[in-house]
Amino acid sequence: MKIRKALVATLVFLMSASSLLLADDKNASVESSEVRDARMEQWREARFGMFVHWGLYSIAAGEWEGKPNKQKSAEWIQKHLNIPADVYEKKLYPKFKPKADFALEWAETAKMAGCRYLVFTSKHHEGFAMHDSKVTTFDAKDACGRDLFKEIVDATRAQGLQVGVYHSVIDWHHPHAYAGFGLPTIKGVTNQGRDNSIYVDYLHHQVKEIVTGYGPIDILWWDFSKPDCQGESWRASELVAMVRKHQPHVLMNDRLYASSSFMTTDASLLKSWKPERGDFTTPEQHVPDTGVEGVDWETCMTMNNTWGYSEHDSNWKSTKVLLHNLIDIVSKGGNYLLNIGPMPDGTVPPASIQRMKEIGQWMNVNGEAIYATTASPYDQPKWGRYTTKPGRLYAHVLQWPEDSKLRIDTNDLDVTKAYLLADKTQKTLSIERTKAGLVLSLPAEATDSVASVIVLEYDRNKN
Repeated sequence: MKIRKALVATLVFLMSASSLLLADDKNASVESSEVRDARMEQWREARFGMFVHWGLYSIAAGEWEGKPNKQKSAEWIQKHLNIPADVYEKKLYPKFKPKADFALEWAETAKMAGCRYLVFTSKHHEGFAMHDSKVTTFDAKDACGRDLFKEIVDATRAQGLQVGVYHSVIDWHHPHAYAGFGLPTIKGVTNQGRDNSIYVDYLHHQVKEIVTGYGPIDILWWDFSKPDCQGESWRASELVAMVRKHQPHVLMNDRLYASSSFMTTDASLLKSWKPERGDFTTPEQHVPDTGVEGVDWETCMTMNNTWGYSEHDSNWKSTKVLLHNLIDIVSKGGNYLLNIGPMPDGTVPPASIQRMKEIGQWMNVNGEAIYATTASPYDQPKWGRYTTKPGRLYAHVLQWPEDSKLRIDTNDLDVTKAYLLADKTQKTLSIERTKAGLVLSLPAEATDSVASVIVLEYDRNKN
């Protein structure tokens, strides 16, 4: 398997590099479906990743001078409480003191949960960079003497995870950044006297530092654009071409452009995704009603109400809810990017650790029904969800039937065997074939209080 993937990766590298010569003026490389599928394969098979939001805002912890930030997003405290950039920097910058082994803790937490990739904030909207940047002193190296970007990337790779880098294209610290949506609404802060082209040069320079200084990057997660500032406002064509020149394999989302799929549950709006704008699209804090064939997407979601750490947010989702989200998303052909918001020194909150541990315990038993599966070909049953692989249909039973009879409303599969995935002996379940479909006889009680998975093996040659 490793040899095959290495050969595929080499082929993709060569074909992607060649395709750059054919790039059109809208930033898309001419790419065959075979090359695209090979480039997307590992991400599609992963299905589950961990998001990390951590920066100076983590020190504020949802509060400023004794005043709690009543908005849900602690990482937006500078905007929500209208804090001038120089005041924000003066107060928080000297307090940025990460512990020695924080990156290892992040990577081990992701691995423990069964995540296959980790995406961390290299620079959020506050403008503070985690990498050692040569164009600013507003970065971790100057603040604490350590290149934290390298520490995170090295720890992530050491755990065998794909490396994902979040990078904000807006910046509340840079004096020439576009003063539109997202900039603190402080009196006198307007676009007058600002030259956004200077900031965009700075943006490009920092991104180039990231994609040339730290080895292979698997995912570049842009954030975010609005209709009045998107695409070529960031010189997106040039930016993407530069990234692909140095990282031919990298996957990028579509947030260099304003996206109508960003904050809506209407799955039909996933169709607004355009391949020339990014490899996948990113619904936020919700799961679309259904997937859309041919569209790669990833739901990003918090464990509580906020992305960054807040001492005032204890509204944690249960492990059951988080796992049901994962199953629901994967059953519709999407990926799940689940966020943690580390504390000021980088420590993962105990509530997050506990949930990731419990998710990992479930994945250790049932991961086969998540990894490398594709969207269900059937409507959602009332009792749960389906995922599928060639020759196998996985029934995720979220509500155990009171009569211990599981009804599979299809007759188009020549099922040869059915058993509980948690049962290592693969004891066969009784199957009754009716006009309405299949009826499986289950044990009296569920094997898992969150979700029990039943494997239905079928003859591919007869279906």
